[in-house]
Amino acid sequence: MSPRLAVYAGSFDPVTLGHVDLMQRAARLFDRVVVAVGVHPTRAPLFSVDERLGMLRGAATSLPNIEVTSFGGLLIDFCKDVGAHILIRGLRHSMDFEYELQIAQANADMAPDVETVFLPTASKFGFVTASLIREIASHGGNVSRYVPANVVPALTAKFQR
Repeated sequence: MSPRLAVYAGSFDPVTLGHVDLMQRAARLFDRVVVAVGVHPTRAPLFSVDERLGMLRGAATSLPNIEVTSFGGLLIDFCKDVGAHILIRGLRHSMDFEYELQIAQANADMAPDVETVFLPTASKFGFVTASLIREIASHGGNVSRYVPANVVPALTAKFQR
């Protein structure tokens, strides 16, 4: 049987404990997981691609079957490039499901050999979003219970007045 390779992609701006929870669970389910930072030329992220890759690598140090990288273009093309037939998507609530289902169906139309697997977020992280974290941090709030320890100083540095 061939190793099961999955891709978990996102902007990770910044990586949250919800993201880490999904990474940990995916690492238990699949032989190898590529965690990929999407690069979108029309978006203006808080953190650079290199900063996000560094934060993700720091958050994944205890997960030996996780590989962290970045990609541009269509996610489905990236999956083909790395040889993945499984795409992991996290769901926090029903609104996520409607959006993610539409994307999964479009991906299935473009690449029928790539399956989307939905993993529900742990309930304690259901409200945690990267945009919420950025908002709290921008006002000097404590985000340490929402992000990995290595992300806290990076957020603090970005929002120092």
